[in-house]
Amino acid sequence: MRRPELNSATGVSDVQSNSETTTANNNNPSSSMSKLMRAFVKSKVDGRTTGAEGSSAPKRIQERRRPDIKTSKQIDHPKTKESDHVKRAGKAAPTRAKPVDKQFSRGHGALRRSVLDKDDGDEDRAKNRRKRYTLPKKGLEVTLPLTITVDGLAKLLDVQNSHLMRKMANIGMDKLASDYLLTNEEAAEIALEYEVVPIIPDSTGPELYPRKFSDDMSVHPLRPPVVTIMGHVDHGKTTLLDTLRNSSITAGEAGGITQHIGAFSVQLKSGQVITFLDTPGHAAFSAMRARGANATDIVVLVVAADDGVMPQTKEAIQHALDADVPIIVAVNKCDKHGVDPSRIKDDLLKHGIQTEDLGGDIQAVEISALKGTGVEELSESIVTLAEILDLRAEVDIPAHGTVIESQIERGRGNVASVLIKRGTLKVGDIIVAGTAWCKVRSMSDDRGNSVKEAGPASAVEIMGWKEIPQAGDMVLQAENEGQAKSVVDCRVEKRKNKAKLAAVEAMNVQRRETHERDDSERFDERAHRKAVWEFHNGLRDSYPEPPAPKDGGKAAAATPDSEGAASTKQLPVVPVVIKGDVSGTVEAVASALKQLPDKKIKVNVISTGVGPVSESDVVLAGSGNQGVIVAFNVKADKRTQAVAKREKVDIMSFRVIYKLLEDVEKLLVSRLEPIRIEEVQGEAVIQEIFEITLKGNTRAMIAGSRVTVGSVTKAAKVRVLRGDKELFTGDVSSLKNVKHDISEATKGQEFGVSFAGFEDMKEGDIIQSLRYKEIPQKLV
Repeated sequence: MRRPELNSATGVSDVQSNSETTTANNNNPSSSMSKLMRAFVKSKVDGRTTGAEGSSAPKRIQERRRPDIKTSKQIDHPKTKESDHVKRAGKAAPTRAKPVDKQFSRGHGALRRSVLDKDDGDEDRAKNRRKRYTLPKKGLEVTLPLTITVDGLAKLLDVQNSHLMRKMANIGMDKLASDYLLTNEEAAEIALEYEVVPIIPDSTGPELYPRKFSDDMSVHPLRPPVVTIMGHVDHGKTTLLDTLRNSSITAGEAGGITQHIGAFSVQLKSGQVITFLDTPGHAAFSAMRARGANATDIVVLVVAADDGVMPQTKEAIQHALDADVPIIVAVNKCDKHGVDPSRIKDDLLKHGIQTEDLGGDIQAVEISALKGTGVEELSESIVTLAEILDLRAEVDIPAHGTVIESQIERGRGNVASVLIKRGTLKVGDIIVAGTAWCKVRSMSDDRGNSVKEAGPASAVEIMGWKEIPQAGDMVLQAENEGQAKSVVDCRVEKRKNKAKLAAVEAMNVQRRETHERDDSERFDERAHRKAVWEFHNGLRDSYPEPPAPKDGGKAAAATPDSEGAASTKQLPVVPVVIKGDVSGTVEAVASALKQLPDKKIKVNVISTGVGPVSESDVVLAGSGNQGVIVAFNVKADKRTQAVAKREKVDIMSFRVIYKLLEDVEKLLVSRLEPIRIEEVQGEAVIQEIFEITLKGNTRAMIAGSRVTVGSVTKAAKVRVLRGDKELFTGDVSSLKNVKHDISEATKGQEFGVSFAGFEDMKEGDIIQSLRYKEIPQKLV
């Protein structure tokens, strides 16, 4: 038994001290402990490493320790390796100071918490410690480029990506990936969340704007009305203008239909001047009709009495209603026998056009454009409506107009038809339209007469353009060439930036799809690994199938005969270069080609332009896969044609829009592989098998057969059947009747036949002679 030792610090033996402590605890009911808990505490204390009273733990650890909890070096351990060694040597073990353990004087719960918190306290405090992020200085100025990635913005603001993405999520942004591209406006919104000052470089630059309208327009002179003739194709729009002008417009138009907008000024017998715009009626020219409706004061809707309300009639009505332009209905071809103009008015009522005869406020005039009947009454209706509208315009301000058409003319260069709406344009003035500018070199009216100045509601052709303006562009007068060049440069830069932003959005969509696909693949992979683990642990009866690949195209490519191969197969594409005489027509042709059915083959318009076909157009079309040049009302010179022949590029020339569409559809159909249909043209039954010796001691098996249906030809493919099983499909190597070679065996004729690469035939097998028929596909 261990001898009691004297505690050097207290002067009390350790046995006495322990007994006093135990007695004190037993006398206190509130702090009584079970033997099990006492043993648990003792094991926790004894398991610690003993040491000197002065602990060698780092200072920061000592500071974090609670003062009411003893460290392992403050608690005395009765039995240590050192004391056992001393006892074995027969010496008294040195005494060690053992402070009174105040833990035993506290309650059951407090003691348990003090011991357990000793181990877990530091770890819990580390988990609960709030993370600190480096934030940018408030009021810091940051310059933002046009586009920037999320990762780039985080580096620019000097913050962590995760913190930046949380800010983005808080303000409702969904571009939560480091490689997503942000516009400078989006980046500025995020930067404001960090209370920094975003700086977006000024890209507005110089610009031209139309002058504000005068508060009192009554002080300005009256101007001629601008009237647009609209309606369905071949309803007599141009014939009506022909009658008004007393000229022959229709005779000069290809196919008798209008191919582009024509602007004319007509002086009536009363002396009143009216500017007419003639818009095309073909479905391909929808955008041109919309421009005509927006640039006009009055719309004359021409409806043929023998045809009624047609698709382009409905579209013209919608354009006029959208532009909030008054309408006058001209019921044409009323001279034809058996027509009923009242039926036309009833049909128009269904589409929101209520004429005066039916209680509305829209005038309806019955005319015959070919004979001139009712045309004078129509003119009076236009003049009357113009007087009611009180059309006035300023004449002493810079010119403001709209481009009707633009083209390249031989010997004249770039020419644009412009409708002046306000102000006065003179020769030598500087004007800007879109991204083109012009110093007016000369002007001419619709009859080709040279004019020195053009006032409001005048339609003139202007020469001197540096570039070809686009139809529908606003024309504004500049003070000088320097201002015009600066405005054009600024607009070009804006257009480039707009294209960049569109490309950024397309890239973000692609990256978002990639991230979603990758996340889905990772989720499927984790689910598969979990299912495999369940299988190996007996939680599943069968081994799980591996996740299917997300890219269905590769899987379909491996099995070309599968049903999904057709849907994932890349569609053929025909590159097309479009050249035309005027910009509006080029735009209409491009739009019409893009609307062709594209489920089997696609048209890719790689370039458009105004003017004759050039060698560069041929080279551009030749760089694609079997490219085509569509030339509308323009030609190619002999040198260009020679280059096209060398580059194997087809130049398709047209003068009528519907002929163009028909021929392009035929071209697309010719590029599609035809559908092959298999037909059985004859059958024969093998009656006997012969073996013959050929030259060189080679042997061949001959099937003696008789034709039962149709005929069997040597040039055709054959199929050998045994019951319902197909044995062979291939070519005929020889076809003989007795010893004579024949090309065809007809019904009832006996013949001998051998097949290329097949000799395993038997008596009773059926021989089918096959014929393949190719049927052109249709565009859908």
